[in-house]
Amino acid sequence: MNTEKNSYIFIYSTIMVVVIAAALTYVSQSLKEPQENNIRIEKMQNILASVNIVSTPKNAEEIYKKFITSSLVVNSKGEKIENAIAFDINLADELKKEKIEERLFPVYICTPNEGDSLQLYIVPLRGKGLWGPIWGYMSFQPDFNTIAGCVFDHKGETPGLGAEINTAVFQKQFFGKQIFDTVNKFTSVGIMKGGAKDDDIHAVDAISGGTITSKGLEAMVKDCLSSYQEYFSKNKAQKL
Repeated sequence: MNTEKNSYIFIYSTIMVVVIAAALTYVSQSLKEPQENNIRIEKMQNILASVNIVSTPKNAEEIYKKFITSSLVVNSKGEKIENAIAFDINLADELKKEKIEERLFPVYICTPNEGDSLQLYIVPLRGKGLWGPIWGYMSFQPDFNTIAGCVFDHKGETPGLGAEINTAVFQKQFFGKQIFDTVNKFTSVGIMKGGAKDDDIHAVDAISGGTITSKGLEAMVKDCLSSYQEYFSKNKAQKL
């Protein structure tokens, strides 16, 4: 075959494109399952971290099965949705639904002490920071009001500034804060530039130099928790 002909170049290029495409497809498919498993394990770790339980990629699944004793899915009215699996719910996808009535919201229930009746309730959070999405999980005491723990993360916030939302120092401020006031009105938790008052159980300090990320996280917490407001209120009433 004359390798200088245009037909040869065309055939050679076509074969190379097909071979490379096939190779990339094979690699992509080969990595898909491990990647999905890594995402699943990381999700378990984050849920556990929101109740202050430390885990590693190696033991996360075992610890998750031990401490996350049940889960459920609710709608915006606080009604339980039957035959729905909480772990399969992607909050980012749910928030894209135009009508809140169509959205599904997962709840994870943790029993931190074996043989104890104490249960903590965990919900996911999703919002927007300065440079991209931010997310996390927040857990509540049995009163469905007092925050037991939380974990936040981000995709591309500025190191040393907005990225501080994923540090223990920032997250620990939320422990013990409350999202309902004394007359059971939903208030969420504010993030105060310049610092929250020491006796304010509904506010924490903003990140120095990370005002936009702080406000984004404040909006995320308020918007996402408001979707659980009916569920929380119903369960609060049952415990009174």
